[in-house]
Amino acid sequence: MAFLMVIVWGSAFTLVSIGVKYISPLWLVTYRLIIGAILIIIYVKFKGLNLPNIKDKRWIWYFAMGLIGMVIPFFLLSTGQVIIDSGLTAIMVGTMPLMTVILAHFFTNEKLSITKIIGFIFGFIGIVILFLPSDFSIELTENWSSQLIIIIAAFCYAVTTIIAKRAPDTPATVGACMMLICAATACLFVALLTGFPSSIPPLLGILTAFGLGVGSTAFASILLLYIIDQTGPSTIAKINYFVPLASVIFGVIILDEILSMRIFIAFVIILIGMFISQIKKSKAF
Repeated sequence: MAFLMVIVWGSAFTLVSIGVKYISPLWLVTYRLIIGAILIIIYVKFKGLNLPNIKDKRWIWYFAMGLIGMVIPFFLLSTGQVIIDSGLTAIMVGTMPLMTVILAHFFTNEKLSITKIIGFIFGFIGIVILFLPSDFSIELTENWSSQLIIIIAAFCYAVTTIIAKRAPDTPATVGACMMLICAATACLFVALLTGFPSSIPPLLGILTAFGLGVGSTAFASILLLYIIDQTGPSTIAKINYFVPLASVIFGVIILDEILSMRIFIAFVIILIGMFISQIKKSKAF
């Protein structure tokens, strides 16, 4: 399951980089959420499962998760990737586990330790390096605003991980279905306020949206909630070690992206930080 999660998450950044060339960020997110919601509803019915009554309080939890964990970060990532390469995007989103360990200290029973704090500091240094220009001078890279958008998306993912851990007990498939229904409905409403697309996207754009809907939206949602339910937020953090690496590989092979020395150094520092943050021998505060 961890290997599958790395593949579907890692390839998503590459697909988004392709998709935003043919479809506006908001409608790309809308398409992938609607496709994902339809597929997961079919799967839930096939499994003979039932969604809770609309008055069930779990709908509030999963609406929040759909909004914070899908609609907002999907839109932010799609907007940022109009300029930022998929590999760099994945590296920056890869800081999510470091944000998660901080949030988990305050909102779950997974408390901070010396190693987690050191890991967070390493990760922060890595982020700072990504915001510096290639000559490491003390100024911001010209793409700093797009990179900041991606960091905010990573924070949304971290918040969603904590919400998922605290949410009422729900089967992973049912929870993923609720989350996608809420996310697709909210995103479609916002997209319609901006008006219908002026033309039908080209075939490659449609295929990209479909791939995102099937893989990193519907399938990944089930995997995410199941893994969090079985093991907790920290396991998602460990899985995220490999997502940026997979995305960089996809970006280099498919999109001919270049991994610069600055990005490589930042990636190594962030990876070290994530590794240190998961060492469990230190005494918690």
